[in-house]
Amino acid sequence: MLTQEDVARKVQNLPSLPDVVCELLACIGQEGLDTQVLAGKLALDQSLSAKTLRLANSSFYGMPTRVTTIQQAVAVLGMHNIRTLVTACSVTGSFQAVAGSRFDMAAFWRHSVATAACARALARHLRQNPDTAFIAGLLHDLGTLVLATRYPAEYERAEDYRLEHDCYQQEAEQAVFGFDHAGVGGALAAHWQFPQQIQRAVACHHRPLELDAPSLAMTVHLANAFAHGLDLSGREDDLAPPVTQQVWDAAALGKAVCLDVFGESERTFRDLCQILVN
Repeated sequence: MLTQEDVARKVQNLPSLPDVVCELLACIGQEGLDTQVLAGKLALDQSLSAKTLRLANSSFYGMPTRVTTIQQAVAVLGMHNIRTLVTACSVTGSFQAVAGSRFDMAAFWRHSVATAACARALARHLRQNPDTAFIAGLLHDLGTLVLATRYPAEYERAEDYRLEHDCYQQEAEQAVFGFDHAGVGGALAAHWQFPQQIQRAVACHHRPLELDAPSLAMTVHLANAFAHGLDLSGREDDLAPPVTQQVWDAAALGKAVCLDVFGESERTFRDLCQILVN
């Protein structure tokens, strides 16, 4: 019988993120960062550099002139945006689909980018850091990637269960694995040394009764529900999870704010998917 401890050991064997990504994440909230040193390190990673420059020149940022070097990107965009870009590029390239699997990698990343976009938009209204919220939203379903790519047979059974019972993904995972992707994702976020608030947001985004309000975890919980509701993943059988009255009351979002969040999220989603989702 597979246990969460087995999965945790598998997580420990996953590759580490590039050093420059770890440094960028570790510096969240810090002042006095030597941006040129980090830019130099980033420039050494050709894959990350190419994707970061492509994103920096996308309509998402609307730069008046073309950005041609990482040093220029850091100077023009600032460290908050660079951290978001580099983390997004690195994480989306860390997992490969299993041959013959029904797991839809493109749909997975579409939902992840949609949740990141919703979290970013929500953060502004909830007085949180939009950059950190974007990263947490992008990473919130990391555990799904671990289960689908490292345990494909068991994940297929969970998918069969979900379709047969017309239930939420985490319920099917609980039935087959005995645990769900949120806890696994929290373990991976810890392995990759993400900040504590991001680890908690990943681990608790399906446990609203345990969420502090207002908190990053609550924002990601809401963003996940909004992203499912907007149906941006493109999956025909997507289900939007309910949001408890407790969370609605804590967020205190009016209709006008929700419509603003929806509109901004859809615009951000379209821009980023052109580059992050192949």
